[in-house]
Amino acid sequence: MADGSDVGYFGPGSAPWAVHGSLPTIVGGVRALLMQALHPGALAGVMQHSRYETDAFGRLAGTTQWLTVVTFGARAAADRECARVKGLHRKVTGTYESAQGTTPYAASDPDLLRWVHVAFTDSFLATHEVWGGPIPGGPDAYVREWAKAGELVGVVDPPRSVAELRSQIADYGPVLRGDAASARTVSFIRNMPFPLAAKPAYGLLFAGAVSTMPPEHRALLRLPTVPLTVTKPLISTLLGTLGLVLGPESPSMRAAESRVESLASEDLI
Repeated sequence: MADGSDVGYFGPGSAPWAVHGSLPTIVGGVRALLMQALHPGALAGVMQHSRYETDAFGRLAGTTQWLTVVTFGARAAADRECARVKGLHRKVTGTYESAQGTTPYAASDPDLLRWVHVAFTDSFLATHEVWGGPIPGGPDAYVREWAKAGELVGVVDPPRSVAELRSQIADYGPVLRGDAASARTVSFIRNMPFPLAAKPAYGLLFAGAVSTMPPEHRALLRLPTVPLTVTKPLISTLLGTLGLVLGPESPSMRAAESRVESLASEDLI
C-alpha cells in the first residue's frame, strides 16, 4: 500500500476508504459469504473450484487481498490485482443442478459477477451502517464509488445508488435458493476452524452478520432470527476491544495514507 505514484481509484475522504478501513468489515465479510451462498451458480463455483473447506483462511486471504489492494492501493497495483482475479475466474466453469436441469455456469459470467458484487456491497454497507462511523457522502456515495471496483473485474452496470442496489438484489429473487449445498456451506461458515479460544468471539460476529440479513434471505438459508437489538451492543463492545488492540483503522489504510502524504510532499498530486 505504501508504494505507487497516485492516490488510487478512491483515496482519502472516499466512502470506500471509510467503510473498508474500519473494523465492521469483519462482520461484513461473514455476511458476504452467507449472501454468496444463496446463488447456486456462485456456490457451485466455490464448492467445485475453491479450497474453502481445506484451506478456509487461505481462500479468505485471497479475497481480502483483492479488497484491500483495490481500495487502498495505487491504480497500477489495483489493476494487477484485478487481472489476477479475472485470470482465476476464467478457469472457474462447471454445471449445477436446478429445476431446469443441468445448468452451466462460469465465474466470468456477468450475471454471477454482478451477484457477487451486490452481495459484497450490500454486506459491507449494512454492517457499517450498524457498527461503523459516518460515510463521506452517505450510503449512496459508497455504492456509487465502489461500483468502480465491480467494473474493474468485469461487472456490467453495477448499482450506483442504494435504491439500485436493492433493486438489483431483488431481481435475483427467483434464482436464489437454500438447499443441501448451501446448508453445508452455511454450516462451515458458522463453524470456521478458529482456535477454541476465538470461537465465542467468532460466534458473536456470525450472529451479528445474520442479524443484518433480510428476513427472506435468512429464511432461505434456514438461519434463526437474531434480533439486532441483542447483537448491536455486544458486537459494539467486541469491536471496541479489538480496536484497542489493533487500532481504529486498518494497517493497509495507514500505509496508503503514508503513500498519499509522501506524494503530496513531493507535489505529485
